[in-house]
Amino acid sequence: MRALDRKLVRDLSRLRGQVIAIALVVASGVAVLVMSLSSIEALEDTAAAYYERYRFAEVFANVKRAPEKLAERIAEIDGVQTVETRIVEFATLDVEGFEEPVTGQLVSIPERRESVLNRLALRAGRLVAPGHPDEVVLSEPFAGAHGLGPGDRLRATVNGRKRTLDIVGIALSPEYVYAIGPGQLMPDDKRFGILWIGREALEAAFDLEGAFNAVSLSLLRGTSAPEAIARLDRLLDRYGGIGAYERADQLSNWFLMNEIKQLKSITSILPAIFLIVAAFLSNMVLARLIATERGEIGLMKAFGYGNAEVGWHYTKMVIVITGIGVLLGWAAGAWLGRFNTEIYAELYRFPFLFFRPGPAVFAVAGLVSLAAALLGSLGAVRRAVRLPPAEAMRPPAPPLYRRTGVSARWLDQPTRIVLRQLLRWPLRSFLTATGIAMAVAVLVTSMQWLDSIDRIVDVYFHEAQRQDVTVGLTESRSREVTRDFARMPGVQAVEPGRIVSVTFRAGPRSHRGAIQGVVPKPQLSLVYDVSGVSLRVPSSGLLLSTMLARKLGVGRGDLVWVEVLEGRRPVLQVPVARLFETYIGMPAYMSLAALDRLLLESPRVDYVHLLVDRTAEPALFADLKALPAVSSVTLLRAAVDTFNETMAETLMIYVSFFVVFACILAFGVVYNSVRIALSERGRELATLRVLGFGHAEIAYILLGEVALIVFCALPLGCLVGYALAWFMTTGFETELFRVPLVVQPSTYGWAVAIGLTAALTSAYLVRQRLGRLDLIAVLKTRE
Repeated sequence: MRALDRKLVRDLSRLRGQVIAIALVVASGVAVLVMSLSSIEALEDTAAAYYERYRFAEVFANVKRAPEKLAERIAEIDGVQTVETRIVEFATLDVEGFEEPVTGQLVSIPERRESVLNRLALRAGRLVAPGHPDEVVLSEPFAGAHGLGPGDRLRATVNGRKRTLDIVGIALSPEYVYAIGPGQLMPDDKRFGILWIGREALEAAFDLEGAFNAVSLSLLRGTSAPEAIARLDRLLDRYGGIGAYERADQLSNWFLMNEIKQLKSITSILPAIFLIVAAFLSNMVLARLIATERGEIGLMKAFGYGNAEVGWHYTKMVIVITGIGVLLGWAAGAWLGRFNTEIYAELYRFPFLFFRPGPAVFAVAGLVSLAAALLGSLGAVRRAVRLPPAEAMRPPAPPLYRRTGVSARWLDQPTRIVLRQLLRWPLRSFLTATGIAMAVAVLVTSMQWLDSIDRIVDVYFHEAQRQDVTVGLTESRSREVTRDFARMPGVQAVEPGRIVSVTFRAGPRSHRGAIQGVVPKPQLSLVYDVSGVSLRVPSSGLLLSTMLARKLGVGRGDLVWVEVLEGRRPVLQVPVARLFETYIGMPAYMSLAALDRLLLESPRVDYVHLLVDRTAEPALFADLKALPAVSSVTLLRAAVDTFNETMAETLMIYVSFFVVFACILAFGVVYNSVRIALSERGRELATLRVLGFGHAEIAYILLGEVALIVFCALPLGCLVGYALAWFMTTGFETELFRVPLVVQPSTYGWAVAIGLTAALTSAYLVRQRLGRLDLIAVLKTRE
């Protein structure tokens, strides 16, 4: 081993505490980066493989009723590779031991062959057999939520008829990776499930022999999906088509792609914080080491070592420290990435999981970390290289002291020493405070998500919705149906509504969505602005959410083209009457009367909101299960519970990760700061001990400086945390969610408390070392 390499090993051993602290900070940044990148890669690879293996369709369309022979004409569209028609309907399920009505989506599959598109990943049992119309294959999440399996039975109301269905298999489908029922915001596996049933059985049940009401297509590579969709819409128009859409707009896939997009936002922000602090710590430690080794540097140059060799020696120290952190970060990041991906695999149901992070993930994390550390230490290495041998072998010139203004006689001597030290090195004190502030900022940013989710729940569920139950109907019915619901057990109030699929257009911009028709002054499901205002629906014109208005590029008073995708399919211009802000979705509202005029129809209803006496719910649920016109039943409290459970599980895991990482960050900064201060001022502190200062006073001088820095860093960290939270919530703005910037005082309190705990722990470790200070050895040190 060369002499300089032996020196490097000795230096690393002597500075092992600081080396470990810096390596842990680097490891935190690398772990976050590897976790995020590997999770993104795993989700994208798993989804791509799942979609390809089970032939997930690329274009989807629904229709009222179309003859089977139309499939031949659809297949003739340029670029269409495969066509598969099917029947999709809803049924009300009665699950033994579960009081509430359950919504089931019935999807037809061929009895005598495997589906061409959207194939099933069979998890247990078998597929349906010919001649057995009551056999069904159940979706795995729904079956697991109710403890059902092959051989069990399920009661259902299918098109008004009571049937007992035999479960013969359990499966997953690429079409329902994220299965959301009517009116739901998140998957509720207890109250919504997918049932695959034989095509012939559904044809007979819904009087669709020789017909279909849904079609899926795959396209040849290079085919323009919009052009194929336009031709498909023209073919389906006369049969009640409601507009085809491509895979990107398919509900399940859309949710999954949005999740990946949000993961990429995290990857671009949080790892950078850790790597910036690691660069700062590398510079701090190396600068101190070079300052104390001036003599050694002079001797090395005097014995013939060139500037390049000296510079490379100290650069290797940075590389070794960073390398230790990178290796730890790789291991932690791979484990966290696997853990994180498995959580997503539970939320987005995949039959398999591809978690094979490629070398690029680790290479990117390692190179970015190494570059940050080297960049941070560049100034210190440059000073070592430029130091002439003769000057290096002399002690450094004493610093220029000046009056600091800290001479208040009411302050004791140790306190004045602490304040003078801080004021003589203001830049170093500021950088140390910034490092600690970053740790507090990470805590504020991560825990702020819990506050934001609580705000979303309060506004969307508690303030804007006052109904207990929402009942969806199989098809639009006369407004008189509200009287029938008003007479049902326990119903105290009824509010009708309608939802119509449309395409909004404004110049070159368009959006496929829906218009919700509501009563002029809703009392149960409000048109609610996040500012806390319930809006009255005007007699004409649209109420648009601000997100939808931004997407279309319109404002109040502008005209929007509305293309209705059902019924007579009218196309006309409608003015924007008002805009309002929401946290979820991009809704558009009209009064029921205005919507009826738009559709050129008599008053109709698609769903009703009910205010219900809780004591009468069992009787109400029993009646709803028996109604053939009911397609779905959604309970508000169940929706709130599902939202909280899903978000709480995911968020608490993320918050826990970043709390640990932030503690490491705070510990690394404080520990290195105090250790460097002890190294720099060891002779001074030993002299004070000889002059009569006690252990407590010496500890106060050393740790008091850090305490003041921490005290200044805490409010700075809260401010930086708020700024980071604003940046992240802005980056998370999607068509589905807008995360409000809400930081409760308790969040600041927890962030400060956790940051203080990490700082106190590191200070305690250095205080123990101070107690073992060898006065004689320190005082014999050559100045």
